[in-house]
Amino acid sequence: MFLNTCFSSPSAKRRARQQGVVLVIALIVLIAMTLAGIALMRSVDTSNLIAGNLAFQQAATHSADAGVEDAVKWLETADAADNGSALQASDSTHGYAANGSDPSNNPSSGQSWDAFWNATLAARKVDLNGGDQDGAGNRVSYVIDRMCAYTGAETAGASCAASPVVTTATGNNESTEVSLNAPSVVYYRITVRVAGPRNTVSYVQAMIAL
Repeated sequence: MFLNTCFSSPSAKRRARQQGVVLVIALIVLIAMTLAGIALMRSVDTSNLIAGNLAFQQAATHSADAGVEDAVKWLETADAADNGSALQASDSTHGYAANGSDPSNNPSSGQSWDAFWNATLAARKVDLNGGDQDGAGNRVSYVIDRMCAYTGAETAGASCAASPVVTTATGNNESTEVSLNAPSVVYYRITVRVAGPRNTVSYVQAMIAL
């Protein structure tokens, strides 16, 4: 009787151990590639979100320009009527406050412009397009403040923020002066609120002199 005895060679054992190590390394590489793919997807999503927000901001700025132009048009019309007397009194129907530098027409310390707008300015705001959205999906509103502490004529001590009066100008030759006709003009502040998509709210302010 013969017994067949099989003996595994050392080289076969080494190959078996090597195949197990390759499997572990392959799993580690697969996990790393999966994590890298997830990170890349999150990075692309974040980039798209930032680009979208920048586009919304630019669209809001363009929409705010329309509000500023509409406010300037009304100011110029009111200034031309009765030698500007129409601007000496507040007109809430046109979003106008003749005493805009009064503390009650400005946010208090620590108060945001949006909170101040909703609490105070919304009562006299002017809505463009009747409050409907424009082509960019924005709703534009504005108010106008004359930078005076009181109502009334500027010459009546209304404490207005105004440009200095310029009467003469001197060139390089100090002995030569040129007479100028540059009277003092009052500053007006236009505050535009733009409510856009994704609950975005932007504020733009412009200062003009009339």
